[in-house]
Amino acid sequence: MARVEEERAVTADDGPDGGGVGDTPPPAPGGLVVPEPLWSALRAAYGEPGRAYHNLTHVREVLSRFEAVDRDVGWRRPREVYLAALFHDAVYVPGRHDNEARSAERAREAIARWLPGVGLDEGLVTRLILLTARHGALAPADVDEEEALFLDGDMAILGSAPATFDAYDRGIAAEYGAVPAELFAIGRRGFFERLLSAEHIFLSPYYRDRLEERARENLRRKLGAAPGGAGS
Repeated sequence: MARVEEERAVTADDGPDGGGVGDTPPPAPGGLVVPEPLWSALRAAYGEPGRAYHNLTHVREVLSRFEAVDRDVGWRRPREVYLAALFHDAVYVPGRHDNEARSAERAREAIARWLPGVGLDEGLVTRLILLTARHGALAPADVDEEEALFLDGDMAILGSAPATFDAYDRGIAAEYGAVPAELFAIGRRGFFERLLSAEHIFLSPYYRDRLEERARENLRRKLGAAPGGAGS
């Protein structure tokens, strides 16, 4: 089972279209304008059947964290990070190992077609998307500050309120509904245990200071409640 699909940040039960994020794209930084045909294609991608969590609501939440970091810390390349957030789950098929590579390629093609000549660092956009394939396998020393903040924004659901975390967990299970429940539980438990065994769940001090403790509480609680879990 692919590991990467098991940890993305999302909120609960907004329906397959991602909770009606809107007909227009979220506001972009630095004067960037997302063309309507590009946004329509993204809405269609994130509205595909079966996306219980990896939908436009998830994108909206990642961009909300992007905006918070922009206010509190600031981004060096905000337009590129914004586009990486828009595209990072554009291709999502549970169990496949190339979702991130295909999403990055879709971003590259979209920039070339719809956003030429605006000075974007296409390589940074694709690199950020590709790094999401390594959630749970990176240490702070493996990434720079911009990369750490972007990746942590995608993982921030782990440090959410218990009810929100549980809804996220149910959504991932729903997306993996075709996988036998026992196999899914083994993979899920292994992912949570790997996170807990790491010195840091979050790669950046910004997210670590705000969410690390609650993320560990959520993971310990979930492991304790699972069949065969600690305390069961």
